[in-house]
Amino acid sequence: MTVTDVNTLAKNLADGNISPVYFFTGEDVYRKSAMLERIVKKINADDFNVTKEDASKTDFGEILALANTAPVFSDRRIIFLNNIDKLKKDAQSALLNYLELPMHSTVLVLFHNDAKKLKTDASVKKAAEAVGTVIDFAELKGPALNAWIKNKFKEKGLSVEPEACELLIDMTGSDLAALESEIEKISLYKNMQGTATSADILECVGYSREENPFALSNAVLACDRKTALTLVGKLLGEGESPVSILNKISASVLKMTRIKRLVNAGYSNQEIVSSAGLMFWEGRLVSSARMFPSEQTMLKTLNKIIDADIALKTSSGHDPKVLLKGILLTMFSK
Repeated sequence: MTVTDVNTLAKNLADGNISPVYFFTGEDVYRKSAMLERIVKKINADDFNVTKEDASKTDFGEILALANTAPVFSDRRIIFLNNIDKLKKDAQSALLNYLELPMHSTVLVLFHNDAKKLKTDASVKKAAEAVGTVIDFAELKGPALNAWIKNKFKEKGLSVEPEACELLIDMTGSDLAALESEIEKISLYKNMQGTATSADILECVGYSREENPFALSNAVLACDRKTALTLVGKLLGEGESPVSILNKISASVLKMTRIKRLVNAGYSNQEIVSSAGLMFWEGRLVSSARMFPSEQTMLKTLNKIIDADIALKTSSGHDPKVLLKGILLTMFSK
């Protein structure tokens, strides 16, 4: 057995080559979960032979006893354990013992969700690699993300223009669940035939890039200094309240500050999503935290926001454009 990729695993499943152990790493929860469901579907075990647990909360002795038990009225049983990275020392030791000689009638699927911890302790990964299949589900970006989108359109009987593909990413982000939802809407709009164009994307997603109400927030979260500065000027020119614009900037900066602090404190991705109050589709922000300004810079920016809030709500005579752009220049100083 070995480290492999998603396409090879899909082919192996189609050919009926089932590993006794699957070890999935990476931050792309969508693709990990989708592959888990493909494995479950391929094995076709009944509910009695399917177990899904959080490794950090379950009785690990019972889980391993179940793994060593033959399935009932089925060729295989499947056991899925999430958060394998949170195992205590004794439980991890027991798992390593099991991986030395896993039951071939049991399919054990392990999700490891802490890339930082994996760098310092890869013992379970190495043991799984020796007897099973290991795949890293890194977040899709660039050409890989474009290819995924094109394939999803193809599954719906459609092709998609390159410009439309880029526009969809620009408007929706890189979260695969959100993208799949939008692709489903577009395919229904196109009656599942033809080519999806930029006009189709704008019609179905609901607003153009310039009209996107989240554009400024997204630009700040993406650390896109140039776009954020441009949008501040544009929104002011269109008559949007300076306080409303400040609130958009403030919400993004506060979110980034929470994420940065949790990352620096060594929390796992899932813990950060929960503790920072992020929605599930915002998980990608955690992997972007390395691009965020330092905590010190963000705290300095928050002080600027407080000063600007006072100035905008009083007759201070300050130019709103200068105040708002000053915040962004403090945040993203070169």
